[in-house]
Amino acid sequence: MKSMNFFKKKFIIPVVASAFLFIGTSFKDDFFEIAKQIEIFTTLFKELNRNYVDETNPGELMDKAIKGMLANLDPYTVYFNEQDVVRFKINNTGEYTGIGALLTRKEDKLIVKEPYKDFPADKAGLKAGDEIIQVGDVLLSAFKDEAFQLFKGTKNTKIDIKYIRQGKVNTTQIILDEVEIKSVPFFAKIDDKTGYIVLSHFNKKASLETKEALEKLKKEGAERIILDVRDNPGGLLNEAVNICNLFVPKNEIIVTTKSKIEKHNSTYKTTKDPVDTEIPLIILVNGRSASASEIVAGALQDLDRAVVVGSRSFGKGLVQRPVDLTYGTQLKVTISRYYTPSGRCIQALDYSRKDKNGMAIKTEEANFNAFKTRKGRTVYDGGGIQPDVELEETKSSPITAALLKNDGIFNYATTYYYKNPNLGNQIPVISDADYLDFKQFLKVQKFSFDTETELALKNTLAVAKKEKLDQSILTEYQQLLAALQKSENVLLDKNQKEIKNLMVDEIIKRYQYQEGLYQYYTKNNSEIKKAVSILNNNSEYKSILKI
Repeated sequence: MKSMNFFKKKFIIPVVASAFLFIGTSFKDDFFEIAKQIEIFTTLFKELNRNYVDETNPGELMDKAIKGMLANLDPYTVYFNEQDVVRFKINNTGEYTGIGALLTRKEDKLIVKEPYKDFPADKAGLKAGDEIIQVGDVLLSAFKDEAFQLFKGTKNTKIDIKYIRQGKVNTTQIILDEVEIKSVPFFAKIDDKTGYIVLSHFNKKASLETKEALEKLKKEGAERIILDVRDNPGGLLNEAVNICNLFVPKNEIIVTTKSKIEKHNSTYKTTKDPVDTEIPLIILVNGRSASASEIVAGALQDLDRAVVVGSRSFGKGLVQRPVDLTYGTQLKVTISRYYTPSGRCIQALDYSRKDKNGMAIKTEEANFNAFKTRKGRTVYDGGGIQPDVELEETKSSPITAALLKNDGIFNYATTYYYKNPNLGNQIPVISDADYLDFKQFLKVQKFSFDTETELALKNTLAVAKKEKLDQSILTEYQQLLAALQKSENVLLDKNQKEIKNLMVDEIIKRYQYQEGLYQYYTKNNSEIKKAVSILNNNSEYKSILKI
């Protein structure tokens, strides 16, 4: 079973010998060169620690050495300590003893990004935007390890929490419970004939939950299905194959993997009887649909079994294989690439080729290769899955990506929530006055968009300060910064519709949780509206698929 989750690079002190021996045994043809480099490194490491004028920390030195080695590959080849292995196993199963909330670490706080309805964090009264500063007796400002360790414990373990909300310090108590993260958090009929299924990730129950949702919707009278994998980062490969199997017969090739090592080449076929091979099907994707999501969308597109709607998916088509090492540690190493039934490679970025800034190169559209679906439709590679019906308005702009990445919209939604406590189940309307307030909020908070230009400008000033040149260029720097900020303000106005939609999404979750957001989507989301329109026009649906 292969896992395709997105992982951030985290580096720990590895067991050097086992890591290098794995590399050695993986590339027998280069054994002499590898053995030579291991000997050089071992000798250097020993002599450095023995002779360096100051006391060295071998663990820290090795940490940096491994970090440098892996950084030149891809972001999915990573090394996990024993605790990391347990944590990622949790992510793949979707079951764990915990608090039922999405948290993110920011400096000396844990920010509650989203509490899940009726789970421990929600029952304890925690809300999105709360800043946890103490867990039990541990101050976050003094705790540098992984924060998830602070919430470990058996069911019914009580953990005292201290947090900041709107500038005021509060306390509460979380009672740990078994938390099951659903792969299908929502499904419903959105009109008399159309069923809608949200597939948020691929854990071990993804295909079972999707099957149950599909069968229930069919019993309720659904005659066509919309499968939503937008924002789905992926998960287990076999679950992607099994989900495709719900809609296509046995023995269909869904995905193949190709590697330079023959034993890692694999073909994955459907193995079960399908639920329905005829029901009209639309799959929704966007730029944050990745990995397993792209396999489902790409395979069903290549087999002419579904119409794909939205914007081009992320393009994560690298296969990782976990390799168990000593002391409970693990190396997750990229061994091959995914290919759809037509032969398209899903991967967008080529990590073997870097630009002048050291960034992986993305294939230009002019260099995309054409492939044919089963019925002869032309589809292209180039990374990710290009929809059959591409909606320009669903593409994410750089300014919007910055607002999401740096929590501009999230933080404003927190302020909005406490200013409007009685909104309840009403749909928020972001007026022009609200949008002006949002822009003023960003200004007052000194929000940093961290665009490449902005970061480069700040780095220039930092270097100038070191060289004591900052005063001589300060005027010019401030002029450039002002011009940049003016440009960012123009982009905020230009992309106002997209940003307002995301503001509404975030605000709805504050009052109505995920379920309320999906209910809102069924009536108001442009991709869903387009999907329903296509399904309502049988000739258009058949024309797209050439059936």
